[in-house]
Amino acid sequence: MLGESPLPTFGAGRDPGSSFVELLRRAGHTNEQTVPNGEAAPPLEAPVGTTVLAIRHADGVVMAGDRRATSGFAIASRRIEKVFPADDRSGVAIAGAAGPAVELVRLFQTQLEHYEKIEGETLSLEGKANQLSQLVRANLPAAMQGFVVVPLFAGFDDRRRRGRVFSFDVTGGKYEELDFQANGSGGVHARNWIKSQWREDLSRADTVDLALRALFAAADEDAATGGPDLVRRIFPTIAVIDADGFTALDDDEIARRADALIGGREEGGD
Repeated sequence: MLGESPLPTFGAGRDPGSSFVELLRRAGHTNEQTVPNGEAAPPLEAPVGTTVLAIRHADGVVMAGDRRATSGFAIASRRIEKVFPADDRSGVAIAGAAGPAVELVRLFQTQLEHYEKIEGETLSLEGKANQLSQLVRANLPAAMQGFVVVPLFAGFDDRRRRGRVFSFDVTGGKYEELDFQANGSGGVHARNWIKSQWREDLSRADTVDLALRALFAAADEDAATGGPDLVRRIFPTIAVIDADGFTALDDDEIARRADALIGGREEGGD
């Protein structure tokens, strides 16, 4: 139709196939950042997301993240979202430079949707983790300038009928975790708390409570991690991924559980 931009066409040897990222690259719409003349880029105080975690339980995976983003020693945002659905059966949680991290998540979501439309089927959970690994690797030039993005990826594997958790390093290295993982400035404190209470047969409800306790413990030790804000009613973001798909818990349920934990009415709420 008149007025519409024509779709890009490629020869047989340059067909990008089902990869949306490769399609952007072949069409010249890349967003790779380079440093001109080999000089170091000036430092920027960009908002940074902090603590996220993923815990495997008997029926799937629980992902959670606090709501604080910092810029230097200042709080840049109290309500940032760090846990997102990747598709119906998986989720991704972000830690690091907030802007590039959110952009990476949106590109990842589009890549999975594009693959399904082109191939007529969804990627395996392992394939999705590999795709995310490539996106993290593509961000390495920006990471060398300080815009580091280190996500967590988790989902329910329909073939194995269990939840799986994957972590990444800044170069795109992918590692499957057998039980749980936490990233960000408060990650070490969250991991220590989870390690002391995690077991293979945890129920969905117990895993949600463990995720909350771990984030509270991280906030208690790490200034960049936001704890529960009872005045503004700001609580962590929590999602459950199991055979029924990706389910984000509503604020009322999280607030009820957080109030119980903070009030000491359950073990670990002290």
